[in-house]
Formats: sequence, C-alpha cells, structure tokens
Amino acid sequence: MRWPIGKRIVRFKDISIMTATPWIVAALTAAIAAAQPAPAQDASGTDGGGAAPAPANAAPQSGAPLKVQIVTVTQAPVAMDFVLTGAIEARDSLDVGFRLGGRVTEVLVSAGDTVRQGEPLARTDAVQQEQALGVAQASLDSAVAVRDQAALAADRAVALLERGVGTSAARDAAAEQLSSAEGGVAQATSALEQARRAVDDTVLRAPQDVVVTDRVAEPGQIVGPAQTVLSLAVLSGLDAVFQTPNSPLLDDAVGSRVSLVPLDLPDREMTGVVSDVDPLVNAATGSVEVTVRIDDAVTDTALLGASVRGKIAVPDGSGMQVPWTALTANAGEPAVWVVGEDGRVAIAPVVIERFQDGIVLIDSGLTPGQRVVGAGSQMLFPGRPVAPSDAIPNEPVRPEHADDGAGAAGATTAAPPATAQPKATP
Repeated sequence: MRWPIGKRIVRFKDISIMTATPWIVAALTAAIAAAQPAPAQDASGTDGGGAAPAPANAAPQSGAPLKVQIVTVTQAPVAMDFVLTGAIEARDSLDVGFRLGGRVTEVLVSAGDTVRQGEPLARTDAVQQEQALGVAQASLDSAVAVRDQAALAADRAVALLERGVGTSAARDAAAEQLSSAEGGVAQATSALEQARRAVDDTVLRAPQDVVVTDRVAEPGQIVGPAQTVLSLAVLSGLDAVFQTPNSPLLDDAVGSRVSLVPLDLPDREMTGVVSDVDPLVNAATGSVEVTVRIDDAVTDTALLGASVRGKIAVPDGSGMQVPWTALTANAGEPAVWVVGEDGRVAIAPVVIERFQDGIVLIDSGLTPGQRVVGAGSQMLFPGRPVAPSDAIPNEPVRPEHADDGAGAAGATTAAPPATAQPKATP
C-alpha cells in the first residue's frame, strides 16, 4: 500500500512501525478500523458477538405522560331512542253532512279554508222543504181560525147559561170544541217549526271554528241523510300520529317527551308529549299507533297533514356509560383502557350491552367511578402514563410529544416507538 505524506509517496512495507512517528501509527490505526465491515445480524436478531436485543414487547422508556381524554364511568338512566316518521293531524276532527238527503246545489268551501262558527258550508235543493213550509203555515192559519170560532162559541154558551136560556150540556160541548181547536193550533205550530227546520237543514253550517280538511261531495251529487260532505278539523290543537313496531318498551312511553321536526320545515323544531299508545296492534299494518300531543302548535293550520319526524326517548333502566372513543379491542374482544392510581393504563375487557349516539353502554367489566381513556385510546400500550387533556370531549386527541409512537386504532397494545438509527458517515 501507498500512503501520501506531504508530497512524497511512502510505501507501507518501507515503514517500520517501531521507528515510525506516533502520528503515523495513529493514522494507520484509524484507517484500518474504518475499513472493517459492520457486523451483520443473523435471522434471530443477534449480531456476531451473540448479544440478544431487547424483547419486542418490552415497555419503552416513557417520558412525559400522554395527554388524553380521561372520563369517569357513571351509572346513569338509560333510554331507548325511537326515531319515527308520521303525520300531523288535528286533535279533534269531525265529518259533517246534511240531516236530510237531497241534491247538492252549492259547496261554498274548499280544503284548507278556515271558517267561523255558523258560516254556511254547502246547500242542497230546498224546493220540497219550502213547499212543505208553505203547507205548514197554511195549516197553522186554518187551525188558528178554527180555534177562534170555537172560542166565540164557548163564550156564547156560557152567556146563555148565565141568562137561563142555555144548558150546561151546550156549554160543555162548546168548551170541548175550543180545547180541540187549541190542540189543532199546537199541532200546526209544531209542524210549521219542523218545516222551518227542514228548510234550515238544506244549508250546512260550521258547528264551530274549523278548518276544512277534505271536500267529499260536489254540486249536483245526490247525498243521503248524514252522508259525509266535508271533513273538518277543530282549531283546538294538533297531534303527531306515528306507526311503530310493537315493543314492550312502549308500555312506559306515555308521558315521555318527544322532539318533532316537520320534514318540509326542517328549521322549525317542536316538542310534545306522548299522550296515547294504542294497546292493540293494527291487523292491517302490523304496527302500533302512537299519538303525541304537540305543545306549541295549537292553531297553526299550515302544519295540518304535514309529514313529521319524531324522536322518542323511552326509559330502559340504567347502565354504565362510556364515550365511543374509549372502545378498543383485546384479542378480538371489546375492551377499554383503565387508568390506575399511578396514572398508568391497563387493558380491561368489557361486555357491551348496546350502542347509542356517541356512547357505549357497558353491561359488565367496569364499575362506576373507574377512570377510562376516551379520545386518544388508540395511542396506548400497557403501562403507558397518561394525563388529562383539555381537548373537546369525543374528539380525537393529538399527542403533544412528537416523539411518541402511535399504534393502530382499536389494537390491544401499541408498538413501542422505534429508536431512530443514526445515519452512517460516508
């Protein structure tokens, strides 16, 4: 080998180590050491010297605690949520028709009209009723005339008897005729009242302040007595009516609060109370009818017939609740990270009762008062120290230390952070 020293080329074989200067010896030693290859690791992970590496599952040296969401397990009442779609109906409704049959001549209102009590809604042909009224009036006039004549005859019979020229039999006969004539007047008066009522019945009037919801009959149609002509909704309040599958939880639904949102008016939110649950299943639909009394839409007729979505929370006992971010897995089974007194976490298997919006109901595996990790649970491994974070609940929490490793979400244990290997100096 040749080594450059200044401007001279020195041959290695010409240099005696015993007589070389110390700086030459040091330079040669460093060069030989740099030329040696690095020892390769075999398949078992040991280098040529046979030293065994640290176990893969060994807990790494933990630095500052990881900032995570820490929540306390609580035993709280549990409610089963029912989200239903139904329709808004009038609390009180009625179908109206004519007392007597006949041909409809006018229908004065249409669906959606608001009418006041006593306003006319429809009419039928009143020719026959008006003729009957005329006959009744004539009969009454005739009965009044007969009564007047009978009264005069009775007065004469009494006067003759007082002068001694009449008889008691004649007086009694005149009194009997007067009584009969008065009965005829009463009968004719009653017939006249019936005829007038029949004429009035040819006009259908609103029984109270109502909204027309359906128009069944049209002009020219022949209708019978009490046949439905119009459907009306009374302005006394509104109900939301739903059809839902039968469930034992519905037995306790009466009195539950309900949030309502009309599908056509999503910005308008209403509330109500379950007022009635039909005890029988509808044989045609296989569902149970649930009626909700709406609180703040008493006279809003624009909502009649509108589709509405309702959310009912029915009480269902109590249970332990944790946020959904606390849920992880251990050997394929659900688990959570429990925070110990020393601030370090340990995995705890749990049995899930059911899921709800934003929370998980735990049947067993935890006790009320325990602390578990919520957001940030995917970054943990057994024994890792944690500390509470000020992050928003149920939102992912990013680690505050950039050198902390992150395991896969839902994994039982997160792999310890790998130590960065220094780059080789060229």
